[in-house]
Amino acid sequence: MLLPVFMEAKAQDSTQGNPVSFSGYAELYYVKDFNGSANHLRPGFLYSHNRSGEVTLNLGYLKAAYANGAVRANLALAAGTYMNANLSAEQGVFRNLYEANAGVKLSRKSELWADAGIFASHIGFESAAGKDCWNLSRSLLAENSPYYEAGLRLAYTTPDGKWYFAGLILNGWQRIHRPDGNTTPAFGTQVTWKPNQGVTLNSSTFIGNDQPDSLKRMRYFHNFYGIFQLNRALAATVGLDAGMEQASKGSARMNTWYSPVLILKLNTSEKTSLAARVEYYSDKQGVLISSGTVNGFQVWGLSANFDVYINANATWRIEARNFSGRDKIFLRDNSQAVANNFFASTAFMIAF
Repeated sequence: MLLPVFMEAKAQDSTQGNPVSFSGYAELYYVKDFNGSANHLRPGFLYSHNRSGEVTLNLGYLKAAYANGAVRANLALAAGTYMNANLSAEQGVFRNLYEANAGVKLSRKSELWADAGIFASHIGFESAAGKDCWNLSRSLLAENSPYYEAGLRLAYTTPDGKWYFAGLILNGWQRIHRPDGNTTPAFGTQVTWKPNQGVTLNSSTFIGNDQPDSLKRMRYFHNFYGIFQLNRALAATVGLDAGMEQASKGSARMNTWYSPVLILKLNTSEKTSLAARVEYYSDKQGVLISSGTVNGFQVWGLSANFDVYINANATWRIEARNFSGRDKIFLRDNSQAVANNFFASTAFMIAF
């Protein structure tokens, strides 16, 4: 996570008091898309803040957590346009599950945990909740890699807290349930190193097939990021996603995609901050984002936002963002193909 804006209530150890805690979050937003959209939908590769021309809820959840030092569990129910877009492939009530997991500590002397259920993805530095991110909107690499996952996780944190290791067996690429006809589990790893309070380095991987066995195409993906506190006011995040997937079942040919990103955040006062982001996303073969154009999806993104921290629980944000594609992949007034998409957003977030 990126230096959270808010201070949330956390589950307490039994030695500190009540092991049960409750928290909640709500993020309302409005987007003005200067290309126009009669159906109020943003481009299909955006899953957060994906409605325009209306005030609506991106993500709201209520969460209960339990932790007594040896056992832990989390349950969060959610709603919003983020949930509608990201969990559209899930079934019934699972579309409203933001988090549902339980874990047990496997060692009395060390932080070795086994967890099972639905939890936040081990990939990336951005959360679905804007309160945990530096920008109002999510990076292109975050929007097109898993926000959540389901399966088993074995994790270990060293006594000094500097190293974190995790291995995962997953139901797929952002899947609660496996696709019909899929009998192959997916796998993931995560290694995080925090040599000091000012540096975080992370490497996360995913290996698996997200298709029915009859169409099996292995996917290999790596996410790397570094977060650097350059001084008391200025911080930077550098990230890179890179992936490849078989062009067809049994094929030696691979389709590839990649996305670098750089984010700078400047705390201008105790109550305000600025953030700027430059990013690029290349998916020429349309593995994750299909443009239907000659050069595929190749897009530069620039954004800048201003935050006002009203208090420890509430923040107001405004952001300007522009996409520039190599091909004319955007629509103006739902009819004219253009290469650029400029939009402005504002959001109000409250956590309790």
